[in-house]
Amino acid sequence: MHSFRQVAVSNVIRGENVVIYEPANLYDCTLGDNVFVGPFVEIQGNSWIGDGTKIQSHTFICEYVTIGRHCFIGHGVMFANDMFRDGKPDANRDSWGRITIGDNVSIGSGATILAVTICDGVVIGAGSVVTRSITEKGVYAGNPARLLRRL
Repeated sequence: MHSFRQVAVSNVIRGENVVIYEPANLYDCTLGDNVFVGPFVEIQGNSWIGDGTKIQSHTFICEYVTIGRHCFIGHGVMFANDMFRDGKPDANRDSWGRITIGDNVSIGSGATILAVTICDGVVIGAGSVVTRSITEKGVYAGNPARLLRRL
C-alpha cells in the first residue's frame, strides 16, 4: 500500500501581510505580522515565528521552535531538536529539546541549529553548527559555532 501526501499550509495562525511562497509545508504553527516564508520551507507544529521575520528557501524548522521578531533565516538552515539520546530517533515528542531564537538574530545559509537558546542580536555565520546556547550578543561561526567578535 502506498500513501501520498501533498505539501500544504494547514492549520496555520497568520498575522497581517504574511507572504508564503509555494511549495511550502506549514502546519499547526503561528506566524506573526509581516512574516516572509520562501519556497521549499517546512515549518512544523508548535512553532512560532515572530513579526517581521524572513525565512529563505529550503529551510526546515522542526517542532517546538520559537523565532523572535525581525530575524533573518538564510537558505537551507536546519533546526533539529531530537538529539538521538538513545542512538536512534525518539518518537516521544515530549522528550525533544526546545529551540528559542531571540529578536534581531541573523542565521546564515546552511547553518544547523540544535536544541539551544540564542539571545537577541546574534549573527550566526553560514554553515555553522550551533551546539550550545548563546547568551552574549556577537558574531558566531564554525563547527561548533564559537564567538568571533562581540557586537
